[in-house]
Amino acid sequence: MPEGHTLHRLARTHHRRFVGTAVAVSSPQGRFATSAEIVDGRVLERAEAHGKHLFHHYGPDLVVHVHLGLYGAFGDVAVPVDPPRGQVRMRIVGATHYADLRGPITCELITDHEVDVVHARLGVDPLRADADPDRAWTRISRSRAPLATLLMDQTVIAGVGNVYRTEMLFRHGLDPLLPGRALARERWDVLWADLVELLRDGVRRGSIETLRKEHDPGLLADAGTRRVYAYRRTGLPCLVCGTPIAHDKHLARNLFWCPTCQPAA
Repeated sequence: MPEGHTLHRLARTHHRRFVGTAVAVSSPQGRFATSAEIVDGRVLERAEAHGKHLFHHYGPDLVVHVHLGLYGAFGDVAVPVDPPRGQVRMRIVGATHYADLRGPITCELITDHEVDVVHARLGVDPLRADADPDRAWTRISRSRAPLATLLMDQTVIAGVGNVYRTEMLFRHGLDPLLPGRALARERWDVLWADLVELLRDGVRRGSIETLRKEHDPGLLADAGTRRVYAYRRTGLPCLVCGTPIAHDKHLARNLFWCPTCQPAA
């Protein structure tokens, strides 16, 4: 599933390509056709992201809400416009580019109040200007749930998926099963600052790269092209200590960690 940096990158791209001009909106697939007709030809006023959610604001009570889910994707293609290929839920056409949305779990036209409801149910987003790390800390510091659960809970921190969860826990030497209330405030502050920086880097790059310079995977024959410490590296040697990366299931999601660098508390 796309993580938060992907949605913020999309919001920036859509702001640059479409905001401030009238756009043509359609639904070649047909499932969004009625709502597309309502905003078709209107000026897109703002594009924003919160966690894994994207919002296109067309005016009072006219907001297109998108959640990509596991398989959703937005294209970004320069005009001229080609005929739709595949199941295009929504097409946006601007002066210089067009974007086709395929496979989202959510693509709906909602009101401003409904937008507020979505924001209210989501946790703090480290990439938003209004992010309050104390709000997340309050939830984490009072919880018996393990960090592996809390970091993926979108009502605690919005936008963190399995890759960022895995890599943040590794970078800070934290046992994935450490209860949130056992985490020291000082370690949380450092983790939060690092998470903000990594997510911002993900927005800039368009990909997740978590390795520090001294741990270049290019030096290892088995590292492949993924520049991460533990995610999907089951059985491969830890880039720091050489211990095989461990794997297990946690709440039906894959969990990866280094037993040496992230010892049980």
